[in-house]
Amino acid sequence: MKIAIKPANILTMGFALFLISIVLISSKSLPVTHLLMIYLSIILLQIIPVNSGIMKDIMIPGISILAIFESLENVVWNINGRDLDYILIRIDYLLTSTYPTLVFEKIATPLLTDIMQLAYTTYYFIPLSLGIFLKIHRNEEGFQRSLFIILFCFYLSYLGYLIIPALGPRYTISHLHENTELHGLFIKDHIYELLNRLEGIKRDAFPSGHVAIALITLFLSMEYEKGLSKILFPLVILLMVSTIYLRYHYLIDVIGGIILAIISILGGSYIYRNIKKRDEKEDPHN
Repeated sequence: MKIAIKPANILTMGFALFLISIVLISSKSLPVTHLLMIYLSIILLQIIPVNSGIMKDIMIPGISILAIFESLENVVWNINGRDLDYILIRIDYLLTSTYPTLVFEKIATPLLTDIMQLAYTTYYFIPLSLGIFLKIHRNEEGFQRSLFIILFCFYLSYLGYLIIPALGPRYTISHLHENTELHGLFIKDHIYELLNRLEGIKRDAFPSGHVAIALITLFLSMEYEKGLSKILFPLVILLMVSTIYLRYHYLIDVIGGIILAIISILGGSYIYRNIKKRDEKEDPHN
């Protein structure tokens, strides 16, 4: 029985193989066995014979992204050995003659902080919402293309973390703020602590994956789900602002996220089309 491997599965397997090569090259400083088991399991997930549906098309990509992201805590630091926040801080100062998080501190209130934390958290649901809408409306081609572009963006952002590891302003320039931590009225502190426990320290500041994924999802929803795009638009704008307001990201991270979104849409669409063309040539009845 021939297993149908979709473009998104091929992309994930390719990135897992890339990470395996990095692990093997840097084996002296990495938990090799643990990481190889993770990446080989991800590859196997892509080829298991499961029919298209929630399990195959949403859960498996989600598990793959989360597993790779979690593994980066070991990989990034061991490969680079130093944080490059000082470069991003200098760029921010060159662009604004100040530190953007200090500007937002002047308008910070507990209520606004709660709103921003909620906006930031929508990142975890924005791409999922598009996938669910496309599945409900049985737009399989739109779903597969959107999934490929979103995964492409995730993996490019992970490359960014490998090349430019950075913690973000909440760790590096907290001493410059009048209040070292922002506090909300009801929910900010709880969500903040939960995300810290779930994400750990990944050195994932540059580029902002939050900004890139949110913008890509908005773009794709404008193409495929215009009704959803009207809901996502204000959420995405608030999310972008929240990344700096909440001190997760530098301004240059947000700019990098915008550029990453453009590259992912253009590059991801091009690669997806070529994979589809190749598959059609190999199996014209598919």
